[in-house]
Amino acid sequence: MICEINNAENKDSKENNDKLLIDVGSTYFKISTPGNIEQHFRDFNKDILDDLMHKCGKTIGGFAKDDVHIYSSANGGLTTLIIGITNTFSLKYATNIAFNSGINIIDTVLYQNIEDYSLPSDLIDVVIIVGGINSNGNIFSDSLYNYLAQLRYSNIVFVGNELDAPLIKERIENVEILPNIIDDRLHIVEEHLREYLTNLYQKDIEGKEDIKHLYDITSNQIFPTPYIVNKTLPLIDAKFSVVNPFILLDIGGATTDIHFSKDLVDENIVTENEYDRLVFKKLGVYKSKQSLIFAAQNNEFVYELLMHLKVTENIFAEQTEKSTKILMQLAIFLVLCKISHYKKAYINLKLLSINSIVLTGGITKVLTGEEIEDIISFFYKKILNSEHNPVTVLDSNYDIWTLAEKGKELCQ
Repeated sequence: MICEINNAENKDSKENNDKLLIDVGSTYFKISTPGNIEQHFRDFNKDILDDLMHKCGKTIGGFAKDDVHIYSSANGGLTTLIIGITNTFSLKYATNIAFNSGINIIDTVLYQNIEDYSLPSDLIDVVIIVGGINSNGNIFSDSLYNYLAQLRYSNIVFVGNELDAPLIKERIENVEILPNIIDDRLHIVEEHLREYLTNLYQKDIEGKEDIKHLYDITSNQIFPTPYIVNKTLPLIDAKFSVVNPFILLDIGGATTDIHFSKDLVDENIVTENEYDRLVFKKLGVYKSKQSLIFAAQNNEFVYELLMHLKVTENIFAEQTEKSTKILMQLAIFLVLCKISHYKKAYINLKLLSINSIVLTGGITKVLTGEEIEDIISFFYKKILNSEHNPVTVLDSNYDIWTLAEKGKELCQ
């Protein structure tokens, strides 16, 4: 069954009556006024602000800078590498906080095996070091400092036990020391690291020529889109026909994001937000198209799926509307594989318990509800050997995104 979200209530939303919301994605602009939502394909030959003003200048000019709220995923977000003492606590907690802060994780390193890990070739925006409770110290040795000396990174933060903090500060240049994210009862303390990461993202935006010009039209902080979207999820089922537990797939030009309720996770980490997020940086259909094709070619079921869709692998070489549709369908299938027990990922979700699958982003403009349901049905039958049929909800008008501002206010 397919549900189209009705945005009638949204148009009357008192919360957004005096606000202009702008989302700058890697492929599209979206702007939301109290009465309308527009989207525009970006012109990559122009500065972002110039392009935005050319297409929406009249609308933007009608709002004061205090009333303009901008979100962006256009710069790809920050990348992080996390070094932790245990998989069960430090790595899991730090990973959870980073994802929910809109940060992309390129790798996690278990400290005990640090000498066995290969070094990432890319420049890392931030390295997170975590481990231990505050009553235990002297955990880290020269192996940590030797590994860090070979890494290329821009920022580094320590959020581990407080007894090791002085030596960490002495041995690592420019390290930021924050309170431990693990309290004495092994509970997660996310506030300090989350604030550090979102502020770092803010600085990253301000440092990018294309993005920082957007402050000409707003006096508010620009937030990463995934961070804001995650804050809207508690509002979705109360406002629209979405039944818990659900997952939200945001399949765009550069990445695929999955937001999910924690009812779907076996090892639930209790945090302020009851929803979590995964991001797959190499599963987009425009900027990361080649990596998506590579992932498809290495999935043993994809050729059967192509037969089901009545195409061959030659479709990968085409530059047609049909090939874009196929890539979108493959992205759905691959991302469901990655969060199922078919592939061991950061988290495997209880997909047989899902009542709703919500889809937002550019995919809703390319695929019909029937085309999406066809792929989801194929996945459940082929990978999970099940006739389970969760309700598919299409956010065709990007209404979920406009809940962001209300979600942010509720969570502050």
